[in-house]
Amino acid sequence: MSDTRDETPDYGDWEPVIGLEVHAQLLTESKLFCGCSASFGAAPNAHTCPVCMGFPGVLPVLNERALEFAIRTGIATGCTIPTRARWARKNYFYPDLPKGYQISMFDEPLAIGGGIDVETPAGTKRVRLTRIHMEEDAGKNIHDTDDAHSLVDLNRAGVPLMEIVSEPDIASAAEAADYLRTLRSLLQYLEVCDGNLEQGSFRCDANVSVRKKGDPKLGTRTEIKNINSFRNVERAIDSEIRRQIDLIESGGTVRQETRGWDADRGRTLAMRSKEDAHDYRYFPEPDLLPLEVPRERIEAIRGELPELPAARRDRFVEQYGIPDYDAGVLTARRDLADYYEAAVRTHPNPKALSNWVMGDVLRTVRERGLDEALVIRDWPVSAESLGRLVARIDDGTISGKIAKTVLEEMLASGAEPDDVIERKGLRQVTDAGAITGAVEEVLAANPDKVAEYRGGKDKLLGFFVGQIMKATGGKANPQAVNQILRARLGEPGTSSGG
Repeated sequence: MSDTRDETPDYGDWEPVIGLEVHAQLLTESKLFCGCSASFGAAPNAHTCPVCMGFPGVLPVLNERALEFAIRTGIATGCTIPTRARWARKNYFYPDLPKGYQISMFDEPLAIGGGIDVETPAGTKRVRLTRIHMEEDAGKNIHDTDDAHSLVDLNRAGVPLMEIVSEPDIASAAEAADYLRTLRSLLQYLEVCDGNLEQGSFRCDANVSVRKKGDPKLGTRTEIKNINSFRNVERAIDSEIRRQIDLIESGGTVRQETRGWDADRGRTLAMRSKEDAHDYRYFPEPDLLPLEVPRERIEAIRGELPELPAARRDRFVEQYGIPDYDAGVLTARRDLADYYEAAVRTHPNPKALSNWVMGDVLRTVRERGLDEALVIRDWPVSAESLGRLVARIDDGTISGKIAKTVLEEMLASGAEPDDVIERKGLRQVTDAGAITGAVEEVLAANPDKVAEYRGGKDKLLGFFVGQIMKATGGKANPQAVNQILRARLGEPGTSSGG
C-alpha cells in the first residue's frame, strides 16, 4: 500500500527516470558456497572458514537451498527461468572481498524478465524486471572503532544474495519506495528473505537520471549505493533528481558516478566514477559448473508457492468484507495476515478485528520500539486471545474502553482476557437499576448543568456520560447509560425531564 503523501514533487520541464537494484539476503542457515553460518550478529570473523576467506586450493560447493529460493522468487515475479545459468567471476579489489573477486552471474543469469505490480496513488503500475541473479556477499569494513585503524569483519563474506534488477520504469522517489515495499512484502511471503533493512539483509542501490519531458533519450545516470530505509530511499532519490536538474540548468553536465547518501545533510555525495561491466573483467567461474535445473523441478517449486500478497489482499476484501485499505495493511506482511486470519477464525467479526490489529496491535509495536516481526514470533497476545477479547466486547461482558485496559494486562502478563476480566473485576455493569442509580447521583450533583442541557446545550450530554462512567469505574454499559440518561433528562431545550 502507498503511504498518504503530498502531491508528487514538481520538477518543472524535467522528469526523472529511476531503476533499482535490490540485494536480498536469502534465508538459508549457511553461506552460498560453504557450511559457515549465515546468521547475523556473531562476534567479528566467527563465521569464517578457508572457503569464504579465499584460501588457496579450496573449492566452492553450491547451497542448493539458496538456489531453490532464487528460483522461487523468479517464478513469483513472472520471470523466465532459462534452461541454463552460469556463474561468473566479478573481479575487483576491496579489503572486504577476501578472494579478490566475487562469485556472481553476468551474461547468463538465473531469471529474466518478469515484473512487480505496484499500488500507487494513480493506480496499479507494472515495474518490469531486467533480471534476477545470485551472488555471494562481501564482508564489512569497520571504520569507526578508532582513528588509526580500519577493521574487516568477514562474517558476511559468502552469504547468499539475490540481486533483483528493475528496468528504469520508476517515475518518482515515492514510487521507488512503494516498489521496494511491495518487493519486500513478496519476498517475506515467499519466506526467502526477512527484509530487514537495518541489518542489511534487504538493501537498495538506485540508478537515477533526468531528461526533458517527452524526450525519449535517457540522461546520464548516477548510482546511489546502499540506502538503508524506505524514507531515505525517497529522500536520497529526490535530492539526486534536484541536484542533476540544478547542475544541467546551470550549464554543467552529469557524470556517470557512484554516490553515497548523507542522511544528516540530506544530500548525495560523490564516491567514485561508475564502473562498467568491462571494468570488472567478468569471465566464467572455473570452479563451478553451469546450473541446469530440470523443468520438473522448476514446476515443482511453482506448485509450492504460497498465496501471494496481491491475491491475498483481494481475497480479504471479498471473503471478510473489509475495505481495500484494511486489506492492504493486513496483507503487507505474511505473519500479520496469518495473525489476523487466526483471530477471525476464533471470533468471526472481521472488521472489528481488523481495527484492533491495525490499531492497538501495530501501535503498541511502534510505541515499544519492537520489530514488526515480533507481532507473530514473540507477541505475547496470541491471535486466538485477541479474538476472545473482541468476543467479550461483542457479548457485552466489557466495553471497548475496558478492553484496552484488558489488552494492556494481557501484554504484560500473557493472561487470557477472561482471567484478566475476573481478576480485575472489569465485567461491565448492565443492571438497569445500578446504572439508573449512578445517573440520578450525577444529575443531582450537577443541577446547573442539567438546567443548561434542558435549556438547549445538548453537548453537555457527553459531560454527563463521562461523569457516570467515572462513577462506575468505567464499567457501565455505554449504550445503557445513554438510553437511561436521555430518558431522565428529556430532549434538549425542554424545561423539565421525565
